[in-house]
Amino acid sequence: MEGVELISFQIISSVGTARSCYIEAIQLAKENNTKEAYNKLKEGETYFNEGHHAHSQLIQQEAAGGRIEFSIILMHAEDQLMSAEAFRIIAEEFIEVYKKMK
Repeated sequence: MEGVELISFQIISSVGTARSCYIEAIQLAKENNTKEAYNKLKEGETYFNEGHHAHSQLIQQEAAGGRIEFSIILMHAEDQLMSAEAFRIIAEEFIEVYKKMK
């Protein structure tokens, strides 16, 4: 495995872990453990940034004139990236809501 396929799997792995962290953050906030929820959010952000960086490599490659072959794996990676970003936003909102309810 190499090239776009490898980068796609790096994106999927990183942002999948980030999304799991964001879901855990919501669960921690629900249990009134706000401090740990924020820590889990921060951990998720680290993984998300890894995936975003890998995605940026592909964008830079194409911007430099390189050809990026379309594939279902790449499409899935981009979908997972967007999904993780949405979960981050939702997690941030849930943490604030649970904090106010406390």
